[in-house]
Amino acid sequence: MVQMSRWKVILLALSLVFGLLFSYANALSPAQREALPGWLPKPTLNLGLDLQGGSYLLLQVDVEAMRQKRISNLSEDARQTLSEARIAVAGIVRDGNGVVITLSNPVQMEPAVTAMRNLLGGGMAVASDRTVTRQGDNRIRYAFTDAAMTAMGPTAVDQSIEVVRRRIDSLGTREPSITRQGAERIVVQAPGESDPTQLERVIGQTAQLTFQMVDVEHSIQEALAGAVPPDAELLMGEDGVTPYLVKRRVIVSGENLVSANVTTDQSNQPAIGFRFDGQGARRFGETTANNIGRPFAIILDGKVISAPRINSAITGGSGIIEGSFTIASASELVNLLNGGSLPAPLSVEERRSVTASLGADAVRAGQLATMIAFAGVLVFMVLSYGGLFGGISVIALLLNGLLIIGAMSMTGATLTLPGIAGLILTLAMAVDANVLIYERMRDEANAGRSPIAAMDAGFNRAMVTIVDANLTTILAALIMFWFGAGPVRGFAWTLSIGVVTSVFTAVLVTQVLLVFWLRLRRPKSLPIAS
Repeated sequence: MVQMSRWKVILLALSLVFGLLFSYANALSPAQREALPGWLPKPTLNLGLDLQGGSYLLLQVDVEAMRQKRISNLSEDARQTLSEARIAVAGIVRDGNGVVITLSNPVQMEPAVTAMRNLLGGGMAVASDRTVTRQGDNRIRYAFTDAAMTAMGPTAVDQSIEVVRRRIDSLGTREPSITRQGAERIVVQAPGESDPTQLERVIGQTAQLTFQMVDVEHSIQEALAGAVPPDAELLMGEDGVTPYLVKRRVIVSGENLVSANVTTDQSNQPAIGFRFDGQGARRFGETTANNIGRPFAIILDGKVISAPRINSAITGGSGIIEGSFTIASASELVNLLNGGSLPAPLSVEERRSVTASLGADAVRAGQLATMIAFAGVLVFMVLSYGGLFGGISVIALLLNGLLIIGAMSMTGATLTLPGIAGLILTLAMAVDANVLIYERMRDEANAGRSPIAAMDAGFNRAMVTIVDANLTTILAALIMFWFGAGPVRGFAWTLSIGVVTSVFTAVLVTQVLLVFWLRLRRPKSLPIAS
């Protein structure tokens, strides 16, 4: 027999409170939401790029460039390690995933192998990501493992996503969408950001900051003529004219940077203040103490922005970077440095912008489509099952819409145009459960069963079909959400929420309201019986 369980009434009341509590803010203006007490929840639907307008970028992560850079770093590590061990090196050449080191004196093979294996930790021949192997009497191969080379791709993309997110957050963009597309691509959608070129400029700069010593032992003229020493590199200044010959060894990098801020130099011109972590401060202090009177280069993305002379040891782990900065350029660079450097270069594969007027048109079209869909369902249910049963299904449909908005607002989900399509589809499908229940009641009533028995059979026997039908729908939605991207995920998310709330409201709301009617009126027959 149909039961009016107390927990069902309580659950229905709580769902109504939840829907109102987490959806009411969508009907208020920003000023009205700010004026609300702090203890009240104020989440609202986040409109996607296609509804609010904004910028879209498709970025390609240059994983191969990062791999080549890592292999080049192996060469510098090996050169520095063997130099500190006083082992002469005849040459270092690239070889697949690593480098091959040729020793000048084969007698030094054992100490050379020991020194190289110490780089891996504990004197091992193989680390988790690198190997050291002998090749003949005077050659050593120092290389990344195949697993390490393969893992560099996903790791670079994941790190790039986090760096891009921090940089966009520094612009004040609300709820950006940053997702992976394929193996090495990133999709950035920034609602409300009307200038994709500014977004591209902030995102695309690698912001790799390094401190390296200037090579004063060799002639810059000879380097310009092509005679660059193997342990040095030729870089240009920010003006694109002034050349610098700098040591390849990185003293301190942006990875050791704790914070950066806009400050002024001795001439009261904009400058960038920086502070290193403990390891960076120690290495920077030791280097400056051992090289007083010599210049060092401050390099950003392969360009020397400053090359001051070391007048005394800098042991505090902090200092300033002077250059031709304006307040705006210094602030932008500080945001980049604080956001972290990109592990690999990014290139823009596609860019586009959506104007606010187009977004507003999409919102109006979505609202109109939703109202038409709701009106169609209302007319169908009333004509098919009368004012009482049809009206109860419409009440359940209204609560369903309230719960969908509340759930999406609470979870911070982004509503896109495909999401609106999912919402409309949910409204159209929401009464399926009511139709199954009502048709079962009608069959039972026409078979001569009492109203109570007919209602009981309608709810109990239709539940298996309702669960089966909606389970397949939600599984399909979850598959789309898992494997899809962008608009597909927006559609799948809205559809998933809608399926859950539809089953909940169609069964629970209908049952509670019909039991109230049954106890109040005690009818001899059901109005929907033929």
